[in-house]
Amino acid sequence: MRVSTSGAEKKDLALAWLALTVGFTLLMTDLSQTGGDGIDALAANFVVAFVTAGAGFLLHELAHKVVAQRRGYWAEFRADYEMLALTVASGALGFLFAAPGAVEVRGRRIDPRTNGIIALAGPATNVVLFAVFAPLALVSSGGFLAFVASFGAFINSFLAAFNLIPFGPLDGRKVLDWDARVFAVSFVVCAALAVYSFVTFLV
Repeated sequence: MRVSTSGAEKKDLALAWLALTVGFTLLMTDLSQTGGDGIDALAANFVVAFVTAGAGFLLHELAHKVVAQRRGYWAEFRADYEMLALTVASGALGFLFAAPGAVEVRGRRIDPRTNGIIALAGPATNVVLFAVFAPLALVSSGGFLAFVASFGAFINSFLAAFNLIPFGPLDGRKVLDWDARVFAVSFVVCAALAVYSFVTFLV
């Protein structure tokens, strides 16, 4: 089945990407800075957040969508506009509550295996992005590229591990309902990558 999209989905994805980027930018920036240095830091952090957190979120959600549509389901991302506002506001307040929306899947009944595979596609995509950013961070000698790569490695490993928590609507619950062994291996790997990224790139 050909992957399709709609104008409504494109708009919601763009708004969610922007909200996450702004939220992470505000979280990463010392808003007490004034003058040129403050503006430069804000601009640099916006670029970093756009390329790493924003892209990590977008590709995570698109992975759910593509896998679902390839299996014959209708699937599109829909933003939660109240949560978009909360994402931006929380970033300004010094923490980030990022739940800007989700991919809706409709059609015939989804069996646990298919539902688990669709769910696992998101964290797996973040692991692939980690594998792109981490080597760049390790070989970079410093500067802006190293900052982008280090944050990209950390945030994507964090997104993978967080979404595999087996709670509520998170991906981990669906993977666990499908196969406990697949869940255990996936969660341990992603949690280990998150801890490694934190220790290696942030501490």
